[in-house]
Amino acid sequence: MNNSLFRTLQYFNPSFYAGLSLCIVLSSCSLFGQSSSGSTRKWVGTWATAPQLVEPGNMPPSPGLTNNSLRQIVRVSIGGDTIRLKISNGFSTGAVTMKSVQIAVSTGGSTINAVSNKELKFSGLSEVTMNAGVAVTSDPIAFTLTPRMDMAITIYYGQTSASVTGHPGSRTTSYIIAGNAIDKSDFTGAVTTDHWYNINGIDVLVPSTAACVAILGNSITDGRGSTTNLQNRWPDVFSESLLKNPGTQQVGVLNMGIGGNAVLSGGLGPTAVSRFDRDILNQAGIRWAIVFEGVNDIGGVNSAAAATTRANSLIAAYQQMIVKAHARNIRIYGGTIMPFKGNSYYNQYSESCRNTVNEWIRVKGNFDGCIDFDKVMRSPQDTARIVSSYQNDGLHPDAAGHKTMGESIDLNLFTGSNGTTVGVNTPETIDGCALAQNYPNPFNPTTAVSFQRSAL
Repeated sequence: MNNSLFRTLQYFNPSFYAGLSLCIVLSSCSLFGQSSSGSTRKWVGTWATAPQLVEPGNMPPSPGLTNNSLRQIVRVSIGGDTIRLKISNGFSTGAVTMKSVQIAVSTGGSTINAVSNKELKFSGLSEVTMNAGVAVTSDPIAFTLTPRMDMAITIYYGQTSASVTGHPGSRTTSYIIAGNAIDKSDFTGAVTTDHWYNINGIDVLVPSTAACVAILGNSITDGRGSTTNLQNRWPDVFSESLLKNPGTQQVGVLNMGIGGNAVLSGGLGPTAVSRFDRDILNQAGIRWAIVFEGVNDIGGVNSAAAATTRANSLIAAYQQMIVKAHARNIRIYGGTIMPFKGNSYYNQYSESCRNTVNEWIRVKGNFDGCIDFDKVMRSPQDTARIVSSYQNDGLHPDAAGHKTMGESIDLNLFTGSNGTTVGVNTPETIDGCALAQNYPNPFNPTTAVSFQRSAL
């Protein structure tokens, strides 16, 4: 089998990889389905970020990636004893060679615990080349991963692509050193940048009772307004709440937010409808999805007719996501769009559109449940605004707002029957408002959707 095809299958088909590669590479029954006690285990996502084409203003600073070393820090959600790393070159136009990839426990900043440092292999090899459009998954490796651990991923690159796949809104500092510094425990003196490049996800081998929730979102989910390097985005706070609750301690959280992202068209990164399968449905061990996206589509509305059209198109997109999730036996929750009065997005038409969309999200039987961020974050004095102490630009929450959002989520949505068979329920009315159920198909739109860009 062609190596690039084999590695692509590794990434997009976890069951293929678990059934074949694990046997070949590790030949250890404890790593491909059973623990020493005999209980079955499976791969579950513990950390992920949504890949996109990196814009010119967010490219790696000098000296760049080619023939240099990059150390990136991520904080996982759930722990385990065996992991695998996903790396993407999905949006680049050229090949990327990684001469060595190592993982270690981060001890803060650019330093690592040298004793914990381990080299990853790809089909048994240290060096791997990702062709344009290809993603790879490392061979599984024994690694003691504790919940909410900060991990350092260090890559020594060979040749790289002029265009780069990454995630600009990392809210986490990365470190670049010229040449081969793969074995250095301290990257002091490195060039710093608050972006991630190529890294895509970490899966952990855990008991079969574990699972993860993947969150589709825009800049609010991506962490705009949170504190760089403190990992205090609302999904981080949500993960910490899950870990503290005995009934949800085995639930991983995957933040698939992209700053400036739109559901339908325009915006930054691939649209939500186009990336839903890859970023949400295809995650290892996924049992729940949260869709909290639409404000960047709504922000471009400037007439009553556009408000109706945009609301209908967004609802149609949500319906398609619900159908796809249910086909995979995934329970899917909708997050209501938060207020944005005081931001340039706001006018009477965009507010009408937001309210229509939120009413639909709240209707029992559309999504499997509603996470009502709008009600949590809006001001009692003016429900079109976020509480003043929770925001800094009328649109994005600050760190305190992220904390409130993360702590507001009902953890019962991620326990018991909410992890079993799902189905579409009968629509009902809410607040006396019955909504029609027939909307245009957003995957084949007949009208263009304008977009007003939001900052990362």
